[in-house]
Amino acid sequence: MNKAEYGTVIAIQANYYQVRLENFSDELLLCTRRSRLKKIGQSVMVGDRVWVEDVDHLNQQGAIGSVEPRRNELSRPPMANADQILLVFSLADPPLETWQLSRFLVKAESADLELCLCLNKRDLVSEEEQKQWQARLSQWGYQPFLISVDTQEGIDQLHQQLNQKITLMAGPSGVGKSSLINILVPGVAQRVNQVSGKLHRGRHTTRHVELFELPTGGLLADTPGFNQPDLEIEAAQLIFHFPEAKRQLETGLCQFNDCSHREEPNCVVRGNWERYEHYLKFLEEAMEEAIAQQARGEEESGLKLMTKESGKQEYEPKLAKKKYRQTSRRIKHQQLHELYHEQSARSEDEDEDELEE
Repeated sequence: MNKAEYGTVIAIQANYYQVRLENFSDELLLCTRRSRLKKIGQSVMVGDRVWVEDVDHLNQQGAIGSVEPRRNELSRPPMANADQILLVFSLADPPLETWQLSRFLVKAESADLELCLCLNKRDLVSEEEQKQWQARLSQWGYQPFLISVDTQEGIDQLHQQLNQKITLMAGPSGVGKSSLINILVPGVAQRVNQVSGKLHRGRHTTRHVELFELPTGGLLADTPGFNQPDLEIEAAQLIFHFPEAKRQLETGLCQFNDCSHREEPNCVVRGNWERYEHYLKFLEEAMEEAIAQQARGEEESGLKLMTKESGKQEYEPKLAKKKYRQTSRRIKHQQLHELYHEQSARSEDEDEDELEE
């Protein structure tokens, strides 16, 4: 039996895994996964460090026998062991939309990885507009790289940022991610689709996550483009994914520990920063999603949450399946408010447990 060899999963398609061996940097193996991994519920993700058994160098084949513990793990896009996120947007064609950019930034912040913001197509806007965007985003808490794939301005600085790191590239379609990879990784023939002139949005090009080896060292993961990422963030934690608000919370505290930063008195962050409107919108989404999850759990458990005239909520058994009237606006806001405070209290308890440990 051949000795197992160590490598990194760089791509997954169907039930096959491309693994780059550690001791053979130019050798790629097409691998399957041992059935015992499936039996114990061990998944295999792009970025995983794995041990490959029954290596056949002649036919470049093998079988993944075990997976090393992960430093981190992302569900969307599915990837393990990343060091940083490279978020790519364009300054023009398609134009930079602040709501979309803010949504991507909040999602990226929730991954708890180093975040690098890159703005492509600087050659399509004036120097004055470039400076305006840099100043504006600096207020958000970011120092973006301004580059041009066409003129290759700013590419050298970007190379330094990616050196010796595993980087996850993300961003909406049509901003030039595939073209950027063609420059960063010479010889990679990435398909590049033109931006839809009618909708000013890009057509999806990349269909799966794949790691590319950078000539200066490090790995770069391209991911499928998507325009509206799901935030999947607890309402009580959302504020900490806005760097400009987080700075204010570090210098001063709100009057209430469970402040939702909406209408509470003596809130230190309410309303005095550009993305506050974004925060309120994302907060409402997070709270509504939490209520929806709660409702799904009630449906499965056979219980329903009833709100009494006094405003108190209690669980009661479901008597019969019937069509319920839509929840009133007053009850909905009451549920959102109570749910936020429940999540906030739970987050504080978790923090206290960590300190005790």
